[in-house]
Amino acid sequence: MRESGILLPVFSLASEYGIGCFSKEAYEFVDQLKAAGQSKWQILPLGPTGYGDSPYQSFSTFAGNPYFIDLETLIKDGLLTKKECVSYDFGTEKDRIDYGKLYLSRFRVLRQAYRRFEPWKNRDYEEFLEESGEWLDEYCLFMALKNNHKGVSWKEWEAPYRDRDLDALEKAEEELADEIDFYRFQQYEFDRQWRRLHTYANENGVQIIGDVPIYVAFDSADTWANPELFQFDKENNPTAVAGCPPDGFSETGQLWGNPLYDWEYHKKTGYEWWMRRMVHSLKLYDIVRIDHFRGFDEYYAIPYGEKTAVNGKWMPGPGVEFFEAMKRDVGELNIIAEDLGFLTDSVLKLLEDTGFPGMKVIQFAFDSRESSNYLPHTYTPNCVVYTGTHDNDTTRGWYHNVGRKCRDFAKEYLHKDALDEDKLAWDFIAMAMGSVAELCVIPMQDYLCRDSNARINTPSTLGDNWVWRLKKGEISDTLVTEILRVTRLYDRLFLKGTAL
Repeated sequence: MRESGILLPVFSLASEYGIGCFSKEAYEFVDQLKAAGQSKWQILPLGPTGYGDSPYQSFSTFAGNPYFIDLETLIKDGLLTKKECVSYDFGTEKDRIDYGKLYLSRFRVLRQAYRRFEPWKNRDYEEFLEESGEWLDEYCLFMALKNNHKGVSWKEWEAPYRDRDLDALEKAEEELADEIDFYRFQQYEFDRQWRRLHTYANENGVQIIGDVPIYVAFDSADTWANPELFQFDKENNPTAVAGCPPDGFSETGQLWGNPLYDWEYHKKTGYEWWMRRMVHSLKLYDIVRIDHFRGFDEYYAIPYGEKTAVNGKWMPGPGVEFFEAMKRDVGELNIIAEDLGFLTDSVLKLLEDTGFPGMKVIQFAFDSRESSNYLPHTYTPNCVVYTGTHDNDTTRGWYHNVGRKCRDFAKEYLHKDALDEDKLAWDFIAMAMGSVAELCVIPMQDYLCRDSNARINTPSTLGDNWVWRLKKGEISDTLVTEILRVTRLYDRLFLKGTAL
C-alpha cells in the first residue's frame, strides 16, 4: 500500500506565544494533511528540553514538553486569562523560536494556571497520576530538586540527593511538595492535550509517526533514578559515551556525549526498562521511528573525557534478541528503523531479521560521501523515503551548498539541463513520490521550497537549531491542492483508512 506524509515538528507550527504547540493551528494542520491526501504526520521527540534545546537531549524519556501545552486551552478552561498570556514576552519573531525568552515566560504563566487548578475536582487527573506513577513521581521529584539546585546537573547536587539517600529524598518530597505538584500538573495538561490532538488526527485518517532517540541525556531523571541501566562507575560517572566515528562528514567524528547502556544488565531484566519505554511510546504515537538503529547491532563507545570521537571503538549491542523480546512482550511493533550512514552486513542482517522498514534519503543519493543505495532505482518497497530529514538541509539549501559534481549528477539523473531555483524541491519530491517505497515522507520546508534558513538542525553545532517555525497562513489552499495533485499522481492518496 502506497502512502505519504509530511515531516513537521510540533514546535514548528505557527502557534501563538512563541512556539508551536497543541493549539488550533495543530488541528488546522491535521485538516490540511487530510485535504492533501496525506496519511502520516511525522514529528520529533516530545520530551522536555534543556540546554541546547534539542529534543534528543531530554530531561526524561517518558515526560512531555511543557512548552507544547496550549495556553488558549487553559484560557478556555478558566485557568488563565488572555490578558495574562499576552503580558509575557515570548519573543517577537514569528518564524523563529526564542528559547531564552520562552524559558523565562512559559513556566511563569503555567504556574499561574497551576495555582487555579483544582485537582480534587478532577477525576481524570487522579487517573493520570495512577497510570503514570511508574515514571511521573521520579521525574517530578527530579525537576523539583533540579530547580532547587538552580538548574545544575544532578552530578553537582549535594551527595544525599545526588546518590538518592532515601531519608534525603523523603525530606525533599515534603519540602518541595508544591513544586513537585506543579510538575505533575504540567504533565497532566501535556498528556490531556496531546491525547485529544492525537485522537483528532486518527479520526481524520492521519497517523502520528513519533521519534524515539536510542539514547537518553546524562542530565535526566532516567540516569539519576536508574544508574544501573548505564555504563557508569561506582561514583556514577560514565565510563564511555556515545557518538559516531570520523567519516566523510566529520574528520573527528561526532561526540554526542550520551551515556551508554549496560546491555548485560538490561538482558538480565528481560529489557524491562526498554519494554516500558516502548509501551509508553506506542501510546503516544501510532508508528515509532527508532533513532540510530545501528546501535542495537553495534554501538560506538568513546572513552569518557575524550574531546573528539576519534578514539572510540565499536562494541556489540543486544542484537535481534532485543527485538524478539519486544515483539513477545509488547506485541505488534509499528517501527521505522533509522538506518542511515554506513551499514555493515550485520546491521543489514538485523534489519532483515526484524522486518522493519529502513530509511532512504534522496539527498544522500547524489553525495559522493554516501553509497549509491540511496538512488531511487535501488529501493525495495519495504522502506520509507525522504527528500531530507530534520538533520539535513532543506532540498533547496542542499542543492546550492553541495559541490558541482553532486549538482550535475542530480541533473543528469533527473534528465534536466538545469533546475529552476524556485521549483527544484518539487523535482526531488516527485522523485521520492515516484519510487517504490511504500511510504514517502516530505519535510514541510521542501513543499514550501524554503532555503537553508528553514533548516531544523545542523548536527554537531549549537546555537541556531530547533528554531524554525511556519508563518501564519504559509500553508495556502493552493499549496494543499498541489500536494494533493502530486500525491494522487503517484498513487499515494490515502483518506480515512482507505487508499484511493
